Amino acid sequence: MTTTQRPPTLDPLAVARWQRVAPLASPWLHEEVASRMQDRLQWIKLQPQSWAHWGAVRGGLKAHAQLALKYPKSECFVAEVGAMRAQSAIKNIASPWWKPAGWGRQAVRFEAPPPAGVDMLWANMALHEAADPQALLAEWHQALRVNGFLMFSCLGPDTAIELREVYKQLGWPPAGHELTDMHDWGDMLVQAGFAEPVMDMERITLTYETPARLLQELAELGRNFHPARFPALRGRHWKARLEEVLATHLVKGADGRLSLTFEVIYGHALKAQPKIKVSALSAVSVQDMRAMLHDKRTKP
Repeated sequence: MTTTQRPPTLDPLAVARWQRVAPLASPWLHEEVASRMQDRLQWIKLQPQSWAHWGAVRGGLKAHAQLALKYPKSECFVAEVGAMRAQSAIKNIASPWWKPAGWGRQAVRFEAPPPAGVDMLWANMALHEAADPQALLAEWHQALRVNGFLMFSCLGPDTAIELREVYKQLGWPPAGHELTDMHDWGDMLVQAGFAEPVMDMERITLTYETPARLLQELAELGRNFHPARFPALRGRHWKARLEEVLATHLVKGADGRLSLTFEVIYGHALKAQPKIKVSALSAVSVQDMRAMLHDKRTKP
């Protein structure tokens, strides 16, 4: 893929459909990745006065509660895709005003971040499902104020590589859409205006007692967005055949459990001071001018 196009193997209609029907819950893997991403906050010196959680319902409700405890005095914004997820976020995150136990807790606003921007944008396990990732990165960049930072995670290309190989060997349509490498994400961050991107990755191997449990896990995490995927519905006979194939072809450990790899990419980047190209006639937005003036006043 090029970094100026949407992922070539991702069907945007399939993505939109999944966003409407995805379970209104945070998968176990998403919560685990969010916990590991929180460990990386120890290296961030900036204490945000405001922050935004992008996709809290699917990205990690437990993680949201932990972040709220970490930044109790910070203003928080929750941004969700679609009305159903927004309602679920309100139900699971907002503290009812009539319960004294919730008084004094961090205030949460269920809306887009303010025009002035926030100091931190947290987006866990969302980017690999974006039909237009550069547009999403640009939206995140716009949501941050100057010197604010982005924390995100997503799945990488080695995810479910065992399953992909089985489909390939049997001549079946692709098991899933291709995922983007962390170096390409780093390039796209720079193109979107971010500075000092730091990327790293790890592989998490999950094991399953049965093929049925493995397929259940995958169904909770997402769908096959590849345009060349099997175009029709599958029946019970197909599912039984698939479970039989997985039991035969997937790698098994010493305990006989089936193994599946998930490559997880972590990213961190800053929204730097805007660079204005000076010419005979230059146009500067009011927001950028304020940011530059504020930066000059705060420098020693």
